[in-house]
Amino acid sequence: MTKLKLIVALLYISLNTNAQTISGKVKDDSGKGLPSTTISLVNEKDSSIAKYATTLKDGTYLFENIRQGKYFLQFSHVGTISKKSEIVDFATSNIIVPEIILIKSNTNLTNVVVETKKQIVEVKADKTILNVEGTINATGNDALELLRKAPGVVVDKDDNLSLAGKNGLQVYIDGKQNPLTGAELAAYLKTLQASQIESIEIITNPSAKYDAAGNAGIINIKFKKNKNLGTNGSVNTGFGIGIYAKYNAGININNRNKNTNIFASYNYSRGLNFNTFKLERTQADTFFSQTNAMKNYNNGSHNFKAGADYFVNKKSTIGIAINGNIADVNTKTAGPMYITFWPTNTLSKYLNATSNNINNRNNVNFNVNYRYITPTGKELNIDADYGYFNLKSNQFQPNDYYSGATNTFLFSNTYHMVSPTKIDIYAFKIDYEQNVGKGKLGVGGKIGFVNTNNDFNRYNVIASVDYKDKDRSNTFLYNENINALYVNYNQSFKGFTLQAGLRAENTISKGQSLGEKLIPLTTTYAPYDSVINKNYFNVFPSAAITFNKNPMSQLGFTFSSRIDRPAYQDLNPFEFKINDYTFMKGNTQLKPQYTNSFGITHTYKYKLTSQLNYSHVKDMFTQVPDTTEKSKSFLSKKNLATQDIVSLNISYPFSKKWYSLFTNINSFYSHFNANFGGGNRTINLEVVTVSIFAQNSFKLGKGFTAEVSGMYNSPTIWQGVFKTKAMYGVDAGIQKTLLKGKATLKTSVSDIFHTMKWRGTTTFSGQTSTASGRWESSQFKINFAYRFGNSQVKAARQRKEAAEEERKRTQASGGMGN
Repeated sequence: MTKLKLIVALLYISLNTNAQTISGKVKDDSGKGLPSTTISLVNEKDSSIAKYATTLKDGTYLFENIRQGKYFLQFSHVGTISKKSEIVDFATSNIIVPEIILIKSNTNLTNVVVETKKQIVEVKADKTILNVEGTINATGNDALELLRKAPGVVVDKDDNLSLAGKNGLQVYIDGKQNPLTGAELAAYLKTLQASQIESIEIITNPSAKYDAAGNAGIINIKFKKNKNLGTNGSVNTGFGIGIYAKYNAGININNRNKNTNIFASYNYSRGLNFNTFKLERTQADTFFSQTNAMKNYNNGSHNFKAGADYFVNKKSTIGIAINGNIADVNTKTAGPMYITFWPTNTLSKYLNATSNNINNRNNVNFNVNYRYITPTGKELNIDADYGYFNLKSNQFQPNDYYSGATNTFLFSNTYHMVSPTKIDIYAFKIDYEQNVGKGKLGVGGKIGFVNTNNDFNRYNVIASVDYKDKDRSNTFLYNENINALYVNYNQSFKGFTLQAGLRAENTISKGQSLGEKLIPLTTTYAPYDSVINKNYFNVFPSAAITFNKNPMSQLGFTFSSRIDRPAYQDLNPFEFKINDYTFMKGNTQLKPQYTNSFGITHTYKYKLTSQLNYSHVKDMFTQVPDTTEKSKSFLSKKNLATQDIVSLNISYPFSKKWYSLFTNINSFYSHFNANFGGGNRTINLEVVTVSIFAQNSFKLGKGFTAEVSGMYNSPTIWQGVFKTKAMYGVDAGIQKTLLKGKATLKTSVSDIFHTMKWRGTTTFSGQTSTASGRWESSQFKINFAYRFGNSQVKAARQRKEAAEEERKRTQASGGMGN
């Protein structure tokens, strides 16, 4: 019997030699097992974290697949005094750590605020997180400016967003898709202040649970929401100045108890921003040189959010929420356009085109939600949403012409354009997850409706009287219904994890322009024939596999298929006049663009992350500058034949005592190819682009922290046709904590060397254009924030949530023990 036990023991050891485990148990001071204790396995050599674990209900824990080396363990639990083990020399045999007893803390935490310091940028297998709340240099910025400096994100001259060379980024606000695109989206993002944003998630490989829209991925802007028990809140105020002054202020308050959670926030901003724009264009025998100065008056932007959660029991929660934005913006543009007959270099005339555009934007979103979750892994989430956007543009545009030879007034064309837009959004979504076998199965569906009513009225102003131009006025109605179902499964195996999903979407879109056009050689108007009626079905697979047998060196492979549908303003065939020589128009024949992406990700020691990706885009959207009437130019969206992109992203965080660094290098090769009729109407461009982002942080002591950040974008191609020059900038800031950690004072200077400006050229359809511009990128900013509330509860809860966040992070990457 003894020999049999010995044989069994030897067999057990031989089968588990590769497991190489460290295990133990944590008890409280009464001798009971202490569950949910956070344990960090720390390298003795450099104090880096090798793995995390949490104790089970009986207080036991287990680390597996440990490399040889010297370690010690750190134990922490809410309400107890943290403890550290002796150094263990781990070879190949399993180690059982002596029992650890954590004693209750008698420290009075009434005036203590425990803050969990996050990295400025966190890079994970499927997304990059920019922790706005924790960075000094985000002070005073709006959301668009934050994205301009985010790793891999490019904002072009028209404020369109792209990521790693791919357009089609979808913007979400607190997990809800925003329907705006182009200039309307940019205007909205400019109203969101950094002081109300907690983080920005750049999700490059969304699972089947997400909408399939967004060929470059998803940007999710998460607002701050206080989750602490008791009554807590914060107030903040800020000031910035470049050429003109800007102001912002906000308040956030939350009350939470065991039955309810009530939260609300309000943020206000106001200021004047200055931009410059220059365009030189050669078309046929005419050379146009245009210079514009633009003043953007933010007369008041109000962002608000409120809601309540009711905890029915430990499993069920019912919630309601409302958020919105009300903005009053006035944009004034002025500047001359010189028109030259280039064969003789004779100035024919010049146009002084001014514009005064009053914009009012109102957006309100409502949500009702229900969540049911059990300890056995079952989770049900139901969301019902309604939102509306009311956008109104009221533009007055005189075009005054002067003689090039005598500088005398010739004539004037004055236009008045009124364009209200109403967008209604309805969505119902259900997600369900449960354990199946040794993995987790997720299923769900979504029904969404977007109804758009864009009424464009153009008037010719003669002797101060408005006369409606029926040829250039219209009402465009566009309705889109998307119905989706998905299934997703993930499971961890010995040495690797697998996730696979399939999403099916049916799109039904209907559009019609209700304008009228003059029948040639008559005085009769007839309805404009522009009906859009499409119904299509697509399946979007996604998959990811991560090999994590060696947690210090993990390798992952991903695949995803995605779609981008045309925005309503890109389909509307009517003209939007910029001046007498330049206008924009939609394209009713614009098709969706489809993308297939393959990726490889390698993570070394939880720090060095390398991502290699290939994407093939079919029918890529591009904004093409076309020609008409010999000397006029118009901008319109078209489908390129293809775009092929290979990208490489490398990121690394480093910290040593008082200094920390995050650096990210993103590079891509892109090939654009299209033929719109041969000759000078073809596009065949190649580009290699490199973007670098670096953030340096310095702990100076006595509550002072400093940051220096920089970004560089090499020459690239915007919208498939516009070749740009390099752009770079450096920011610096300093922060001081005050009032026993309850307050912070931040100051920063952006674009210290005044280098953030853009310039580019394009040649298409017989015209060559060179454009350049800049904005108020160099600013001094200062912000003061004060936190109030029940600090004792806050400290305990923040420790617990930080531990839970770390547990989920390491579990998702396959690097945590049981």
